[in-house]
Amino acid sequence: IKEGRQALDKLVAMKYAKLTEAEIKTLVVEDKWLAALSAQVQGELDRVSQALTGRIRQLAERYATPLPQLTDEVARLAEKVEAHLKQMGFQP
Repeated sequence: IKEGRQALDKLVAMKYAKLTEAEIKTLVVEDKWLAALSAQVQGELDRVSQALTGRIRQLAERYATPLPQLTDEVARLAEKVEAHLKQMGFQP
């Protein structure tokens, strides 16, 4: 493996020696630019993914209690309020 690696390094060095200035600039600029762009896109995808996850959690918490259960609780609390109002002398 070591010899293969050395042979490959030698071939790469020979190829680099034959590159034109324009080809070198293209390799350097495009590689750096593509890497930076890729990192920014991945960062944006992560941000959007986290925002969506947070929103889904929020909705799950909001709608965790079924509507019939909420309706029953409201009716029970309304009766309790009416009883307190009667004790205070108010007639609804």
